Amino acid sequence: MELVREFTERGYKVSGFDRASVDIGDAARVEHTLAQADPALVLNAAAYNQVDVAEKEPQPAFVANALAVRNLAMACRQLDARFVHFSTDYVFDGMAGRAYTEQDEPHPLGAYAVSKLAGEFYARAYLERPLIIRTCGVFGPGGLKTARGNFVETMLRLAATQKPIRVVEDHVASPTYSPLLAARTADLVERGQHGIFHVGGGAPISWFDFAATIFRVAGMNPELQPTNEKEYRTPARRPKYSVLSNGKMESCGVAPMPPIEKAVELYMQARASYFDKK
Repeated sequence: MELVREFTERGYKVSGFDRASVDIGDAARVEHTLAQADPALVLNAAAYNQVDVAEKEPQPAFVANALAVRNLAMACRQLDARFVHFSTDYVFDGMAGRAYTEQDEPHPLGAYAVSKLAGEFYARAYLERPLIIRTCGVFGPGGLKTARGNFVETMLRLAATQKPIRVVEDHVASPTYSPLLAARTADLVERGQHGIFHVGGGAPISWFDFAATIFRVAGMNPELQPTNEKEYRTPARRPKYSVLSNGKMESCGVAPMPPIEKAVELYMQARASYFDKK
């Protein structure tokens, strides 16, 4: 949604496809759909991101995150179209203890992460100049229209229960506001960039501190309690420090990301506008 809006506002003629209109896991359908559209640029923001479910059912994750990317890359090669693919901070194991750069060696920790890294490899195998954008903890207005929502909506929903909220304090990331991600993506496209780029929220923050920021911006004061990985076990292993460095992006003249508090303020403004229109 944000990508369609951003590129449309920049004067591009944009066609958006959801899963109901084209299953990108179906190679023949992808080839037929893209051949009809004959695009100069294809952006793939589709993903299977149920990280814990993927540990029990790895095949759907691999189809959506890897084989579907192969289908899109092959179709783009046939049409001589540029290809932009979105990947994830989860390709890293989180053991570096610092922000990851594009030169760091990936080391995925589970089925979801492996499938996303495989998608990167497929894009690079079939195309000479794909643009692969790794991002982190994406949240945006699109989450208001889906059943799963996003981290911000989860926190607001929990706050409404007036029960204590426990959030991990030992996992650090760089949450990313999706309209800003879309804008930075368009900036990279218009600069003719290719290869791997990190476009994250810009600054390290624990999920506990992110939750505290959300409540502060929202003017709420629920009981927020820290927890940790040992207390909050999940089926899938997650990188404990998966912050992404935006240095390469910024070196191309693309604007840095604003502070996370500003991003949350923008989200709250978009959220208020959405509910005002309903």
